[in-house]
Amino acid sequence: MKLSVILTAGLLTIASAAPNNAHKKKYQENDRLAHKGMANLKAYVAKNGYPAPEKCTLKNASVRKEWSSLSKRQRRDYIKAVQCLGKLPAKTPASVAPGAKSRYDDLVVTHIQQAWNIHGTANFLAWHRYYTWTFEQMLRNECGYKGAHPYYNWAHWADNPKRGPFFDGSSTSMSGDGSYIPGRNYSCFPFEDPCLMKLQPGSGGGCVTSGPFKHWKTNMGPLQFMLKIPEGLPQVPPNPQADGLGYNPRCLRRDMSQQAADATTDFEVSSLIKNFNDIATFQTVYQGEFAEGRMGVHTGGHYTIGGDAGSDFFNSPADPAFFPHHGMIDRVWWTWQNQDIESRQYAIAGGTSIRDPGGRNGTLDDLIGFGEYVGAPYITIRDAMNTLDGPFCYIYA
Repeated sequence: MKLSVILTAGLLTIASAAPNNAHKKKYQENDRLAHKGMANLKAYVAKNGYPAPEKCTLKNASVRKEWSSLSKRQRRDYIKAVQCLGKLPAKTPASVAPGAKSRYDDLVVTHIQQAWNIHGTANFLAWHRYYTWTFEQMLRNECGYKGAHPYYNWAHWADNPKRGPFFDGSSTSMSGDGSYIPGRNYSCFPFEDPCLMKLQPGSGGGCVTSGPFKHWKTNMGPLQFMLKIPEGLPQVPPNPQADGLGYNPRCLRRDMSQQAADATTDFEVSSLIKNFNDIATFQTVYQGEFAEGRMGVHTGGHYTIGGDAGSDFFNSPADPAFFPHHGMIDRVWWTWQNQDIESRQYAIAGGTSIRDPGGRNGTLDDLIGFGEYVGAPYITIRDAMNTLDGPFCYIYA
């Protein structure tokens, strides 16, 4: 089978391979744009060649697919590998992070430590691309996973996320909502003061009660100044350390929000790809313009999950739904890049820390990495700009 046929099938199975009628979704505009981007990429490499043809071409590139297009066996294989990583011992010493109890937690530690420097910055997209890829390699090398890393297309299920196979709470889902906690007030985000946007309570709030991750433990967070973020959840204990890295075991909580999901519709995703031609505006709108009352697709995806991990700026990877969510974050960027490869492949803008808005701008030669204990080498931002180059060799269906 030729690659073009594989890719077309990968896109079309969004509407045909789901297990029942409730899970069938139409081919959407964001998928059409991804398909157009793939055609552009094929034409580009045919004309200009590959960055590293001895290592990666479209013929041997891994193809990442949407969760609903995976077979039940493929979903179970991914779930099993994630659970495996959650059982392997951590490599981060207790002297660095007492709350790190598993290899999965090693990744959570580095996100907590670097959060100020990987959001709203020049490396946001590149850092999280490398982060998700590193997670995939850990699943492969340490837990025997054979598949490509899946992504969760929020737009397919934005009208009701719990109806789709990713959050329906079945044995082949990433688990469902938390138990419902009534009588809660709105919460502010991204921070309590100033309260730029108000998020109304979702449909859960408590511990996840169904699916493969109902016994999953969150071991770190929240940072002490973040305690008011999940307002109305007084059962979330404070972390024993101000930096959030102390041992704070508790259930996985979710508070799925239709308000947040409304920020991830096909209109929002496709408009983001089509209407913002420069990287500075694209990534700003992507992450949210809170002062203008716009949540953004990235934040909308996180707050759709909710809970004290899913909506935590620092500790969000503690919820396993984080990685397929960021697979979609990467797919949207990949699609945007491929609309105009010449001008967008290595486009970069922004600073190096949201705590220092007047600081220096990021550059393609800046290093990104995850510290000493995750096990991935540092690379430059330049190395992470092309999914057919650097450490990568993958594309999206």
